[in-house]
Amino acid sequence: MTLPVGFLVELDRHTRVVDGGRALVGGFPTRLIRLTPRAQRLFTGRTLRVRDAASALLAERLLDLAMANPVVGSLPLPADPRYTVVVPVRDRPRQLARLLSSVGADHPVIVVDDASRHPKAVAAVAAEHGATLVTLTTNVGPAGARNAGLRLVSTPFVVFADSDIVPDQDTVPTLLRHFADPAVAMAVPRITGLPSAAPTWIERYENARSSLDLGAHPAGVRPGSPVSWASTACVVARVDALTEGFDERMRVGEDVDLCWRLIEQGRRVRYEPAAEAAHEHRTRADDWLLRKAVYGTGAHPLAERHPRFIAPAVFAPWSAALVTALLAQRRWSAPVAGVVLAGVTLKISRKLDGVGHPHHLAARLTVNGALAAVAQTSALFNRHWWPLTIVGCLASRRIRRAAAVAAVADIALEYRRDRAHLDPIRYGVARRLDDLAYGAGVWLSALKGRSTTALRPRITR
Repeated sequence: MTLPVGFLVELDRHTRVVDGGRALVGGFPTRLIRLTPRAQRLFTGRTLRVRDAASALLAERLLDLAMANPVVGSLPLPADPRYTVVVPVRDRPRQLARLLSSVGADHPVIVVDDASRHPKAVAAVAAEHGATLVTLTTNVGPAGARNAGLRLVSTPFVVFADSDIVPDQDTVPTLLRHFADPAVAMAVPRITGLPSAAPTWIERYENARSSLDLGAHPAGVRPGSPVSWASTACVVARVDALTEGFDERMRVGEDVDLCWRLIEQGRRVRYEPAAEAAHEHRTRADDWLLRKAVYGTGAHPLAERHPRFIAPAVFAPWSAALVTALLAQRRWSAPVAGVVLAGVTLKISRKLDGVGHPHHLAARLTVNGALAAVAQTSALFNRHWWPLTIVGCLASRRIRRAAAVAAVADIALEYRRDRAHLDPIRYGVARRLDDLAYGAGVWLSALKGRSTTALRPRITR
C-alpha cells in the first residue's frame, strides 16, 4: 500500500532538523535519519508532499517512525465516504437521544440495545430518530454489542460512538480524510469534556486530564510512544479492516486490544486532535473511582494478548542503571549517575558522527531520556506499584523520601501542564485518587490472573 500523489506530511514537533537539513532526529524510539541531497530537495520547510515513488517511500518511513504526521486539512475525502454509525447502549435513553441528534439522519444509524433494563425507552428514542434497532436479550458488553452492529454494516466505513459521546459536525469528515493513506485502518478524535453549567471538582479534573483525552498534538498510535493506545468511544474505521471485530471475551480494554491487533497486522491507527468529540464525564466521586479501577482491570487480559506492549514502564539498560543509582540515595549515587549520563552522551555523540555539534545534540537527547526515565519511575511509585510503595515506606526511610518526592513533583509538574480549572489541593487529591483507583484495578486483575506481566517494567535496547 503506497501513499497517493499529493499526500502531505509535516515533521512532528519532536523531530529536529540538524546538520543544515542533512539529517533528522526524532521518533519513538529516537532515531537519526540521514538525508541524501535528493531527499533534502523533497522538503518544503518542514513539509513533504508525495510526488513520486521516492517521496512516497520517504513519507511512509517518516510516518512509521513517528517522525511526521499527515496534514489532515490537505487530504481529500475517500472516493466513497459512506459510513454507518453503530451505537452500543444499555439504558441511558437521554444520552442516546442527544447523540442521535448530533449525528443526524444523513447516514445509516444502528443502535444496539445491550439488554437494557428498560428497553422500551431505548426503542422509542431509536424510532424517533429513524435508527435501526438491534435488541440483544443477553448483556454481552461493549465488544459484543459493537460486533452485533458491525455485522449489519454495508458501507465502506463504520463510526462507533458510545451513547455518552457528542461529536462535532466536522468530526467524522475530518477523520475520514486520514483514509487517503491506504494503510490507515482506524482514526480517532480528541475526546474532550462535555460542558456543564456547574461542573464538580471531579469534572474539572477530568476535563483537564481525562483517561480518554490523548492530548493536543496529532500522532500515530503505537505502543511505547506518547499515544500508545486509542479509545473506541468515538472512532472511524475501515469495515474491511475489522474482519475479526472486537474480542467479545473482553469487557474492558477491548478497544486497546483492537488497536494493538491492527498495528501488529501492519495497519496504521491515527490520532487526530483537530477532530473532537465531547464526553459526558462522571460527576460523582464514587462512580468516577469505580470507573478508574475498572479501566485498570483490563491490564491482565491485555497482558495475555499483548505481553510486549503492556509494560507499565520501558527502560533502556542505561536509564534503568541511572534510576537505580538515584533511588539508592547513597554517597556514590550522584557520581554513578553522572558517569552513566556522561557515558551515554559519549556513545550517542559517536553515533551522530558527521552531524554538526554532535556532543551538544547528544547531551540534549540524554537529558530527555533521563527525564523520561525519572517520570516513568514516578508513575510506578504513584500508580502501578503503589501497594509496594506503601509497604516500602513502612520499612525504609529512603523509599519514604523517594515516594514523597515522586508524589509532590508529579502533582506540581502535571498541574502546571494541565492548567486545570481547579485549585492545586483538590487537583493533587484527585490525581492521587486517580492513580490509587487505577493501580488497584491493575493489581486485582494481576492477582486474578495469577500473573505479574502487567506489573513488570521492560528493559529494552
